[in-house]
Amino acid sequence: MSEPQCVPTDDDRRAAEWLTRNVADALPAGALLTQLSRAREEGRPLRAKLGLDPTAPDIHLGHTVVLQKLRELQDAGHQVVLLIGDMTARVGDPSGRDTTRPVLDDAAIDGNAATYQEQAFKILDPERVEVVRNSEWLDMNLSELFGLLRTTTVAQLLERDDFAKRFAAHRPITVLELLYPMMQAYDSVAIRADIELGGTDQKFNLLLGRDMQRAYGQPEQSVLTMPILPGLDGERKMSKSLGNQIGVRDAPADMYGKLLSIPDAAMPEYFDLLLGEGMPEGVGPRDAKHQLARRLVERFHDADAAGEAAAAFERVFVDKALPDDIPEVAIQAGDVHLPAVLASAFGETRSSARRLLVQGAVRCDGDVLPGDQLDVAASALDGRVLQLGKRRFARVKVA
Repeated sequence: MSEPQCVPTDDDRRAAEWLTRNVADALPAGALLTQLSRAREEGRPLRAKLGLDPTAPDIHLGHTVVLQKLRELQDAGHQVVLLIGDMTARVGDPSGRDTTRPVLDDAAIDGNAATYQEQAFKILDPERVEVVRNSEWLDMNLSELFGLLRTTTVAQLLERDDFAKRFAAHRPITVLELLYPMMQAYDSVAIRADIELGGTDQKFNLLLGRDMQRAYGQPEQSVLTMPILPGLDGERKMSKSLGNQIGVRDAPADMYGKLLSIPDAAMPEYFDLLLGEGMPEGVGPRDAKHQLARRLVERFHDADAAGEAAAAFERVFVDKALPDDIPEVAIQAGDVHLPAVLASAFGETRSSARRLLVQGAVRCDGDVLPGDQLDVAASALDGRVLQLGKRRFARVKVA
């Protein structure tokens, strides 16, 4: 016997329109409206799931796009489930990859998982969120694993764009990587998700969750995908591995400065995805960036930190003054190798530091250092301020 049809009310329709207003995909079409209507009739909240693999210590602004949608569901009275993928992180998400991800050790994953939760609570209400780890159910015995493996065919998995490209190019795909989408899909079974959220790069995995729920005799979740926030280059997606991210734990001055470096063409996406509004009318790109930077620093730190970051930027980059708090780097007396000093001061590799010197990107007390003089006397640097790019400073002291 088929389930009785729910009749959506105007409130149901308004709720569905609000929750899907800025998503990339709401799949299947109309499913969320039906779920909202049924949940209202049954007098229960929907269970909305977001999974994050703790593959790095910090959450960046790209993650917050999806977290904000989860907060909207939370504010609408639904039960949000923040899933920390401590088991799937041991495999590594192959989405968007043309090579196998490096394997993280258990200590790194556990440490990252703790910071992920702390940072996610900058957006979510911690009093109204269920936090789970998928190691609770993915640490399976062989009988359970065989049951999971029977639900999906290799042909299904090879429909994934990244797997298909690697297969066609004869690049290695490990069996463990093929298992990753199935593990993520089984998460939806384990927590009985009604809705799953993710970026557009997760679309295959989220839809596979529907197939997995059907195979285990559960109602199928609806899927909401969010657009991908571009990184500092304005083109590729924000990613720790690409080095183009803005972390939610970045120092206020660093966050402010990074936001001002975003290409003008990417600004509409930043306003839309991070603030939920369009670019301010009648305001030039420079002033719009200052508005964006101030509001985001205030969100992830506080109003005082935002004001201080704005004042520091003006002082350093408009008035050309040095920042108040400059870290020190100690060097030994005698002759020193400049690339080694820069590596110590700014965390660059020596080869990268050498390249930056040749490009004229390093200053000493405001003067560009020549790229053909790599060894200097330590005394010539003692007490002087090195500057790399626009925002990075270090004062040299001879030990």
